[in-house]
Amino acid sequence: MPIVRISVAAGRTREQLRECMRAVHDAVRDSLGAPDASIRVLITEVDPELWSAGGQTLAKRGR
Repeated sequence: MPIVRISVAAGRTREQLRECMRAVHDAVRDSLGAPDASIRVLITEVDPELWSAGGQTLAKRGR
């Protein structure tokens, strides 16, 4: 059972997140030959104030 976990900064629309899940699901199915029912895609949205890169929060960096 393939499980794909994706972390993204909060702020995208539900439609964008659903499209991401669909595209990742299809890529896993096509590349691994996994049955559709066995594929899990989980997206975790993280507050940009609680995510840092290069020593600055994403909120300060303007993402």
